[in-house]
Amino acid sequence: MKNIPIEKIAAATPETVAQRIRGLSDRSIAWIFVAPTIFLLLAINIFPLIWTIWLSFTNSRVNRPNRDVEWVGLRNYERILSDSDIWNTMQATAHFLIWTIVLQVLIGFFLAFLINKKFRGNDLWTTIIVFPMMLSPAVVGNFWTFLYQPQIGLFNYVIAFFTGVDPASFSMIGDVNLAPWAIVIADTWMWTPFVMLICLAGLRSIPNSIYEAAECDRASKWRQFWTITIPMVLPFLMLAVLFRGIENFKMFDLVVQLTGGGPGNTTTLTSIDLKREAFEKWRTGYSSAYAVILFVTVFGLASIYVKALNKVKER
Repeated sequence: MKNIPIEKIAAATPETVAQRIRGLSDRSIAWIFVAPTIFLLLAINIFPLIWTIWLSFTNSRVNRPNRDVEWVGLRNYERILSDSDIWNTMQATAHFLIWTIVLQVLIGFFLAFLINKKFRGNDLWTTIIVFPMMLSPAVVGNFWTFLYQPQIGLFNYVIAFFTGVDPASFSMIGDVNLAPWAIVIADTWMWTPFVMLICLAGLRSIPNSIYEAAECDRASKWRQFWTITIPMVLPFLMLAVLFRGIENFKMFDLVVQLTGGGPGNTTTLTSIDLKREAFEKWRTGYSSAYAVILFVTVFGLASIYVKALNKVKER
């Protein structure tokens, strides 16, 4: 009975088509199924990349369609690499990238280590901890903007409770020195659960027999932690760093919603600066070169990091 639909389809297939299909090899049939996906990848990813690279060598401006596009060579790249504002933006991005990764890995691993210990209410606490990463960045940005309000924000009152300072005496998103930390805290709150889940998967992949053998050798809990837990979870930690590093390098919506890149350009990350160059100043050729530099930077660092990750996994 289950083969009736297949038999009907086979019977309805024209004889010429059926003969052609019978003559195809398994490799040819596989290419027939894969070809549409490859075509979509070329159309959506590869072609825009090649087009962007070409635009980066021109003085193109999208808002001036009637203007002649001139070939300027490496001039756009020279202007970007010699621009002090660009380097300040890179520095702000590096500050955000490094601190969010460090905090998320440390806190995420600590939470995973606690959750891995079976206790009453384990599932409930896991659900509560994971909740922030289910929210959209726009919602998180609005939520933390409210928390950071000097007059009514809960964050300032918590800081005042522990330090004794006046809650209205400082503004996390309005102070030049505090704003970079404001976006770090918000992103850490949102994405630490993601790192926790990866670390939790690593912890639960360690066989209990290894710990039992270590206990038979009278290894202390501290020694088990450094000689068994850390080495075996390290590939998962490095994978979490890779994922969060790539995502935070292109962070945009959360920061725009929270600070808009301000005060001044204190929290202007490379993604925000690139958007301003491309869609506010309409410097298409310049912004294309900017995008190519960022792509090469991320791709190069990620490639080196993946090689290091593979070496760790092979140990």
